Amino acid sequence: MEKTDGKNAPPQKGGNGLSRRGFLKGAGLTTVGSVALQHGLLGKDVENAPADNTLGPGPVRIQLKVNGRTRNAHVEPRDTLAKTLRDHLKLTGTKVVCDRGSCSACTVWLDGTPVNSCMTMALDAVGKEITTIEGLETDGNLHPVQEAFIEHDASMCGFCTPGMVMSAAHLVNNHPNPTLEDVKNATRGNLCRCGTHPNVFKATLAAAKAK
Repeated sequence: MEKTDGKNAPPQKGGNGLSRRGFLKGAGLTTVGSVALQHGLLGKDVENAPADNTLGPGPVRIQLKVNGRTRNAHVEPRDTLAKTLRDHLKLTGTKVVCDRGSCSACTVWLDGTPVNSCMTMALDAVGKEITTIEGLETDGNLHPVQEAFIEHDASMCGFCTPGMVMSAAHLVNNHPNPTLEDVKNATRGNLCRCGTHPNVFKATLAAAKAK
């Protein structure tokens, strides 16, 4: 039997026709290559692996249910709900101020729960009911909280107002007789740099009585 040394031994082929020595040489990192070989990453396991449901990296078309209507949007997977509402659906009532979830100016309802839309991915809102400040009116009539904000002068520059209204309206809709502490707790995440919190509290309490 003819003997061969290691240098003249025929290369061993992987399942995809690539030799082990060739793979390790091309990879440059023998440790990484060895792990790949041990786990069959050169064989048919990868070829037959089922595709996942990952979206991207390019734009994708989605449907969102916003204020009772189904809306189409062409978004990138990285787009937030706030950006999608404002830039794609032109619902500019939702404001983006801090863009990092610390001021709550961008508050909307997701399945009836207040969320910071700047911290919510648009793709995560698919299949859920989204309510924005534009969706609070009923048959052309403002929500009692909106009416009370006007009556009690509860806004100044207005950037925080939509988020503040959404938080306050959620409380009024779900609490029949809120106290001042309830109002403070409901709006504790909403930052007003103009300092109109006292009037916000008065307006929310008045709206609860009027509802």
